[in-house]
Amino acid sequence: MIDAQCRCGALALSLPGPSSLVVACHCIDCQRRTGAPFGVGAFYPTEVITISGTSKEYVRTAASGGKVRSCFCPECGSTVYWKADNLPAMIGVAVGAIADPDYPAPIRSVFEQSKHAWMEISGAEHFEQGSTPKHSK
Repeated sequence: MIDAQCRCGALALSLPGPSSLVVACHCIDCQRRTGAPFGVGAFYPTEVITISGTSKEYVRTAASGGKVRSCFCPECGSTVYWKADNLPAMIGVAVGAIADPDYPAPIRSVFEQSKHAWMEISGAEHFEQGSTPKHSK
């Protein structure tokens, strides 16, 4: 078991172990959600996650037209996880909330049309919105 939590520890998730689906997202919404040039999420089936603490939810409309619900700590404001209409059986967990430097690297890099030019994620499949993968360098 591993844990993910907000900065103050009031919102926490218990996870069964590392995820095999880790994705770096360069969309503008993830850039603004994280305050960084991209976000990294580890995706887990909903039923394997235990959530403790109270979260607030911010709902936005994704490029697909579906809703994305970002769940964050009402005390410190850290986004810890999110749920997307297009992946109803999964929860995305902010890899930064896991805080493990040995956590697996992203296997996909998505929304690369808004990726910062100096950013490179090697070893991952690369996608622009609505495209087929471009193989890593």
